[in-house]
Formats: sequence, C-alpha cells, structure tokens
Amino acid sequence: MPTNFTVVPVEDGRKSAQEDSDDNNVLKEEDEEAGGDGNPRESSPFINNTDDDKGNLYDGKNMALFEEEMDSNPMVSSLLNKLANYTNLTQGVREHEEADEDEGAKKQTVKSPQMGTFIGVYLPCLQNILGVILFLRMTWIVGTAGILEAFIIVSMCCSCTMLTAISMSAIATNGVVPAGGSYYMISRSLGPEFGGAVGLCFYLGTTFAGAMYILGTIEILLTYIVPSAAIFKAEDKADEAEALLNNMRVYGTCCLTLMALVVFVGVKYVNKLALVFLACVVLSILAIYAGVIKTIFEPPVFPVCVLGNRTLQNHDFDKCMKTEIIDNVTVTTKLWSLFCSGPELNASCNEYFTLNSVTEIQGIPGLTSGVISENMWGKYGPAGMLVEKDIPSVSASDSSQDKYMPYVVNDITAFFTLLVGIYFPSVTGIMAGSNRSGDLRDAQRSIPIGTILAIATTTIIYLSCVVLFGACIEGVVLRDKFGDSVKGNLVIGTLSWPSPWVIVIGSFFSCCGAGLQSLTGAPRLLQAIARDGIVPFLEVFGHGKANGEPTWALLLTALICESGILIASLDAVAPILSMFFLMCYLFVNLACALQTLLRTPNWRPRFKYYHWALSFLGMSLCLALMFISSWYYALVAMLIAGCIYKYIEYRGAEKEWGDGIRGLSLNAARYALIRLEEAPPHTKNWRPQMLVLLNLDSELCVKHPRLLSFTTQLKAGKGLTIVGSVLEGTYLSRENQAKRAEQNIKSAMAAEKTKGFCHVVVSSNLRDGISHLVQSAGLGGMKHNSVLMAWPSNWRQSSDPHTWRSFIETVRETTAAHLALLVAKNVDSFPHQERLTEGTIDVWWIVHDGGMLMLLPFLLRQHKVWKKCKMRIFTVAQMDDNSIQMKKDLQMFLYHLRLNAEVEVVEMHDSDISAFTYEKTLVMEQRSQMLKQMQLSRTEREREIQSITDESRSSIRRKNQSEAHSSSLQNQNTAHEQQDEAQLIHDRNTASHTAMNDKADATPERVHMTWTKEKLFSERSRRTEANASMAVRDLFNMKPEWESLNQSNVRCMHTAVKLNEVIVNKSQGAHLVLLNMPGPPKNRGGDENYMEFMEVMMEGLNRVLLVRGGGREVITIYS
Repeated sequence: MPTNFTVVPVEDGRKSAQEDSDDNNVLKEEDEEAGGDGNPRESSPFINNTDDDKGNLYDGKNMALFEEEMDSNPMVSSLLNKLANYTNLTQGVREHEEADEDEGAKKQTVKSPQMGTFIGVYLPCLQNILGVILFLRMTWIVGTAGILEAFIIVSMCCSCTMLTAISMSAIATNGVVPAGGSYYMISRSLGPEFGGAVGLCFYLGTTFAGAMYILGTIEILLTYIVPSAAIFKAEDKADEAEALLNNMRVYGTCCLTLMALVVFVGVKYVNKLALVFLACVVLSILAIYAGVIKTIFEPPVFPVCVLGNRTLQNHDFDKCMKTEIIDNVTVTTKLWSLFCSGPELNASCNEYFTLNSVTEIQGIPGLTSGVISENMWGKYGPAGMLVEKDIPSVSASDSSQDKYMPYVVNDITAFFTLLVGIYFPSVTGIMAGSNRSGDLRDAQRSIPIGTILAIATTTIIYLSCVVLFGACIEGVVLRDKFGDSVKGNLVIGTLSWPSPWVIVIGSFFSCCGAGLQSLTGAPRLLQAIARDGIVPFLEVFGHGKANGEPTWALLLTALICESGILIASLDAVAPILSMFFLMCYLFVNLACALQTLLRTPNWRPRFKYYHWALSFLGMSLCLALMFISSWYYALVAMLIAGCIYKYIEYRGAEKEWGDGIRGLSLNAARYALIRLEEAPPHTKNWRPQMLVLLNLDSELCVKHPRLLSFTTQLKAGKGLTIVGSVLEGTYLSRENQAKRAEQNIKSAMAAEKTKGFCHVVVSSNLRDGISHLVQSAGLGGMKHNSVLMAWPSNWRQSSDPHTWRSFIETVRETTAAHLALLVAKNVDSFPHQERLTEGTIDVWWIVHDGGMLMLLPFLLRQHKVWKKCKMRIFTVAQMDDNSIQMKKDLQMFLYHLRLNAEVEVVEMHDSDISAFTYEKTLVMEQRSQMLKQMQLSRTEREREIQSITDESRSSIRRKNQSEAHSSSLQNQNTAHEQQDEAQLIHDRNTASHTAMNDKADATPERVHMTWTKEKLFSERSRRTEANASMAVRDLFNMKPEWESLNQSNVRCMHTAVKLNEVIVNKSQGAHLVLLNMPGPPKNRGGDENYMEFMEVMMEGLNRVLLVRGGGREVITIYS
C-alpha cells in the first residue's frame, strides 16, 4: 500500500511531446525540499516549478503591471490546465509481466484512472466485508445468542462501521486521497504520531486477518471437504480438539507459505482472481436465499438424531434407532454399539441411553415451521456443555461418562461479549474503496457512495440472515458449530439450494481470496509506514525488489501471520484482529470529529452528510465494542498504540515534566510553542494568523474599526490575531499614551468581538515602527503569517508623502518576510454585524501566488455576515488562450478544492493603447515630477517653481497659436511647436533641468516671496488637471509628449485601465471584490506611479480587498 505518488497532468492532444514531457516535471513529491519559506513542499498541483513556466512568461501589453513577478507568480491562464488535469499514479507496485514484447519495446503510456463507483468501490468493499464469519460462524452465533441478541450484535457492529464510513467519507472527500487508505487519512488528519500508531494497528489487524482467513480455509478443507486428509488422528473423543488444532497448524503453515509465494511472484494474479473470488461469494449468498425460499414449499431432508433431549453426532451411524427388526428378528444398530458394551440386547448400556428414547427431528424444518419462536432467546454455556433441545427427558444419576459419548457439545465457553469479538471481523473491509482511490475516475464521489452502499447491502444481508437462519433451522443444529449432527455438513450449506457444495466450495475460495488480499495489502501498508520514516526501526521494511515489491515487509508479514496460525483457533484469532480494526476505526472517527470541531480552513469535505456528533458516537461505539469484546485485549491494543505514539513523538528526546502540578500549564504552553517552532505548518494545517495594522487618530482612538470587524469575520480559520499600532516618538515620553492607546484598541476589539492580542509600539517614525511589528510580533511558532491593513485612501491629498511611502515599504517588507498581505480599500464601508441577505463575493484570479484568493472567500462565508453571499471567480484569458477550455479546467480545479463558485473567463485581447491611457500616464508623470520636487532644497524648489510657471505659459501660448493662425501658417508653426514641446518634455523629465534653471536664477526673490509649499501643490494639481482636459481636445498636438513618455509606465497604466474596465463591468455591484495585488516596482523611483496604477485599477469599486500571497501554498486539493 504505497504512499509515494507523482501527480502528472493528463495528456493534452494539443500539446507537443516536448511540452508533455515538460509538464510531467511540474509537480513534485511530498517529501521534496522547501522553497524559500523553509516549509516542506507537498505533492500538489499548486506548487509551481518556475523552470517549467519560463516559456509562458508575459509577452504583451495587457498584464504589464504583473510582469516583474511573472517568474514566481505565473499567469493563471498558463497554469490552469496543469492544476485541473492530473492523475494519481501509485509507485512501487510494478507487477511482473511476462515478456510478450522484446526488451527494447517502448514504455507503455500510463492511462488515467477509469474505475467507477460500482467496480472500483462497491464490489471490492462487498468482497472484503462478506467472508469467513458469515459461512462458518453466523449460524452458531444465531443459535447461541438467539435471534434477538444476535440481531443486537449485528446491529451494533454494522452501526459502528456505518458511522465510521460516514467519517471516512468526509475525510476522503476533503481533497484528493492517494492510495494508502486509513493510514494516509489518519496520519494526514491527526499527524504522524497518531498516524503511525494507528497505521501499525491497522497493519497488525490486516495481518491477523490473513491468519484468520487461512485458518478458515483449512477448517473448511479438513472438516467439510476432505476430512480424511488430517495428519493427526484422535484416538478418542477427548483428543479430537487437540488433533484438529495440530492439523490446523501444519496445513495453515503450508497454506501461508504457498500464498506468500504467490504474492511474491506476482501480484497481478491476485488482482485477476479477485473477481473470481467475488463471484464465489455472490453465488454462495444467492444459494442461501434460494434455499430459504425453497424451504417454504419443500424443506430439505437433513434428519437429526436426538437421545432424550441430547443431540447426537451421526458420523458413525446411519439409522436413528436403538434396535430394528430384520426378518422378524430384533437386532441392535450401530447406535446401540456406541452406548453399550456390545451388540447383544442384554449388554450393559449407558444409563441415560437406557432411560431415554431416540427421536429423529428435521434439521431444516423450514420458514413456516414456527421454529423461530424457539430460537428467539440465547442458550449460552461453558465448554463441554451438551447441546440439548427443549423437550422432556429422564436424567441419569451418573454423568461421568458423557464426555466419551457421541454427543454434540460446546467446544468453547460461549457468552455475549465473546460473540461480539468473533463476529466483528465480518463487518471489516470498509477501507477497500479508499485504498483504491488512485484508480478511481472520481474518488470524491465514488468512495462515499460505494462504501456506504456496500455497508448498507451487507447490513441487510447480515440482519436478514440472522432472522432467516433462526426461522428455518432447528436450534440444536444452529448451535452445532461443526455440523456433527447433520453428518458433518456445513450447517449453512444444509440450507442452501441446489446443493450444500455450492456454499462449501464458494466459502473455500472466498477465504482463499481474502487471505491473498490480506497478504497483498499488509506488506504495502507496512512499506508505506516505513517509507514515511516516522518509525526508524521499521525503515528497513521500506525497501524491496527493484520493481518496488515489498519483499522484506512481506517476510515480516508472513512471520506475524504465522504466529496467528499457531494459535490455530479461528475463535481465538478473531477477537485479536477485532481490537486492531476497532482501534483504527476509532481514530478515523476521532479525526473527523476533531477536524469538524476545530473548523480548520482546509476542512471542506465534499461529502456533506456528516456531523461531529455522529463521529463522536462512532468513536464511543468503537471504544465500547473493544471493551465488550475483550477488555484485556483492548488494554493491550491501546498500550501498543500508546507506546508507538510516544516512541514516534519522543524519539531522540527526553520529556521534561516541569517541577510540580502548579507549573503544568506553563510547561504545556512552553512545550506546545517549542513544537510549533520546530515543525512549520503543513499546507493542510495552514490558517491565517493575522497581524492587523491600525491607524490611530489624534485622540489615540482607532480610525478604522471596520478593519477589526473584517478580522472577526475572517476568524473561521481559528488562527492567531495580533492587533498592532505605532506611535511616533520615544517610549520614555509617550509611555502613558502607549498604554492608553492599547486600552482603546482593546475596547475596540471587544466592541467588534475580535479575540486576540494587542501590541502598541513607540518608534521614532512610522515606517520603522511598522517594520518592527512585522518582524517581531508573536512568539515562537505563534507568529503571524498574514498582514491586514487599510489602503491609504487620501494619499493624493496628503501633503506628507511619508504616509504612502510607508505603505509601499510595508508591502516590500511583507514580501521579503514571506507573509501574505491583505489591503482593504474603503474599509469603512465594510459590513459590521449586519447580515448580507444576498449578493456576491467576486474573486479576480489573475496570477497564482499561493491560493489565498480561494481561501479567503471560503472563510468569510463561514461567518453569518457573508454566509448568504455567493462566490464568483473570474480569470483573465489572453489572445492565445482557449477560454472555453480554461473555464472547464477552472471548474474542475474548484471541484477538487471542494469550493462552490460560479466561474467565468474574461477575455482581454491585446489592443492598442488608448488616448485616455496616454493622458492618464501624462498626468501621473507630471504629478510624480512635482512630488519629487517637494523633497528639493529651498533654492532648487524656487527654480522648479519658475519651471512650472514657464511651462504653463508655454502651454497656453501653444494653444492660442494653434487656434489663431491660418491653415498654411498653422502647418509651419505646428511643426515648430511640436519640436518645442518634445524638447520641453525632455527637459522636464531630466533631473537637471538646466535650461529652466537659468531662467529661474534671474528672479529668485520674487518667486520665494510669492510661492509656498502648499501653493505649489495647489498650482501643480490645477495645472495638470487643466492640461489633461485640454489634451483631449488637442490630441494631435500632444503626440510628441506621448512618445516621450516612459513606455513601461504606459503599459502598466494600460493594464490598470483595461483591468478596471472589465472588473467594473462585471463586479461593480459585488459586496466584495478580491483582487491580486501587484508587487511594487523594484526601482523605488516609481513608487508614486505604483500608487497611481493601483488607484486606477480599483477606481469605481466600493469594497476591494487586495491580496498578495506570501510565497507558500495555503490551500490544497489533498486530504
């Protein structure tokens, strides 16, 4: 049962062979090294191999705003096909194939999984559940416990597996489940400690199951098929049990050796025979029901001989009578010889034989006989107790010789709890579907449906068999475990039609097949555990042959299985494997209950019919059945699991218990923090740990309390929340204000129902304070992984550029720290506690940077405020993209993520850059130039003022001249003016501005007395707005200025404008728009342009949440 898997894209006929080979390298195995964040990568289509995507880098104008980060955050359109189309290929199970082709034959192309629900899940589960206990022990359980108590036993066991199947379905549909069954699900849900402990318990259970099936096979062979093949013969009746056990040991060992060789030589033969074995099971069950129906009209003739009220073994006699008359002469029968000293009529006989008469009853009276009332109640008893019928008899004074007489007796002491332990293995095998998940076409749909239907089917079969057996078969025959009263026939076989041999042969091959399946599955499960490396001393069993066959694991499995065979009693082995299976099922239910109660962000099962209470009930029922079956076996199983758990958890380290009960809480918290720091969170355990950066007003009150409301609404992730703020100054001078600010923040947090920690920092400037918070907030492993802040909405009107510069530096620092960043625009309009009755949350997924865009709407919709909002996902298609295929891929991708959302692909074809874009860029660059001059020295500022004045006059002069001249003079003047304009723009974009500086030097005093910093800002804004409106009417005259613009800025502005157009068109009425946040430019000289691009991209939208991933995956398709 391997656990190393490769996820590869399904072949696309449109791609070349080279492209296909490149795609195969996109996704790596789970145990590969981490990226820059130090976190281990997992086998997931989300992990991007940038080398493979270099050919898909940006080549055009539409996405220039994101092009600087295309190497790490590829376009969704280039990645979507790889995310949606993949298949799970189990590695390490390459079966031996006969050499039908030459050695140089080409490697066959791996086909995608095609198994459906019926073939892939339902039938395997049916085959594994129905088995040896049904054929060999069900009649005995019904006869011993009675119909009512047997019904209770079956109901409890079937309820346990049904509840476990519901929990398993939730886990199995919480992402893609590669083969590995319960071990994979538990280890990935509860961690390696529980996974290793329960995985080994499941391995031992599967191994002992193989021993039980082999013992069942030998019991059928030696008891019902060829009794003469027994090597050890019993000299008298007292030695029969010992002889049977020795025969079971010898033949069981031979059978185990043969089966192990078959598994070693070729697993493919086992898989090919699986359907044959299943057909035997189905035919046997059909024969039982056919026999039940036949008893209504013509019951089969199976006479049972009863002496008084004692049932007799009829192996050694053929007539149920003491004497018979032959030719008018009374002669004794063979039965007489068994109880008397000789065949003479005057021979001394057993006292009970002399006092009671012999009667013959029908072993199968039929469905209408009314025998059901006699079989309603149980008849338990110790070992050696006679199997008696409820009819009058005369007791003998001396019963010391009864054990030597041919009576049917109990071979073991029977009681209710023992029967539970013996019966429970007949309902195991529910993991067969999840073990084959890698071969299923749609595992998330097939596993729940197939498993639950199989359990429902087998439950109906078992419960109906309890009633039908009790209604058709005589009670003394039901309690006759080995069929001694019906001439050594299999009791259930006497009921079947057309012949008892249908059941005998069918059950024989069923046990053989189940034994082979156990010997096939158990070594692979052990190999999977060993390859995970969580139990060091088992690592040797992770190795195998060159083709991946688990040779060493098979050897260990055979040795453990041999220990079960040496026990030699099916009734003794069954409770042992019941313990291990119940332990496994208990933790499957525990995993589902914990995941549901913890509400982790990754817990999104597609199977919705589960509840933590059902999982808790299933867990309690498993625990109860363990102690009901055998309390000492239960304690041993739990001790084994506990020892393995502690070994995995503490290997190589000693636990410190602290110094007393009073320090226990502190020690537990310290230990938990240390463990968190040692092990980075797995993608499936990732949850948003928020650092919320708040701004305070002059009264030290929170400016944007809705930011806290939004944080509360995101807390379905159950993560850490740290609310931080910065005060400018020194701590000594502002200590009291810092404490007051902290109290105000705590009050705001209480009002907004935000649970978390508050942290106020006093720093010499805002930028350094925020940097300190980003770097040092939290403790150990309890650190933030996401930063939430408000968009600086009034940055254009602010006279201090430090505000928005601090914002951009915060973006850069969060990126460098591999933290996710959430920026809320118009945060004051976000909902408080009022529920939104309808509407949408729109996600614009442009580039892939970790999956935060997918996770956040899911978390928001867990809160009552956003619960009724629908989720819509938009992605952008370029000219060369197939938008129809992209939509299909995105729908499939969301299906694997277990997210319900509407999908739309928006086409953004390359188009010419519009005049509006040029004008936006021109205004932006002019404003940026002015903002730069705000930082100049006094003399330089005076010179720049004169430059602005001259430019304004020159612009007005050009406008008047273009309107006043005639057409002939206008052509000459226009050429001259265009040359002047080009030179003017060139001068403006040059840092020195030498020509303008000469003019400014002539009148420094006048300018100094007239202009101030505020007037400069006002005049600059007024002039740029006037120029922009005039440019629309004078497009041809402005073309030289367009051509001199920075083309990178033009393309980025084009991206922002085009994106804004499509987003406003589709999402203007959305309650919330989530959008990829482009990174700031690497060159800090363009920071103010970056702010303009972002404003243009969000223009016309009410609530916007910009999302920037932290460089690691936060959402996964895997369970």
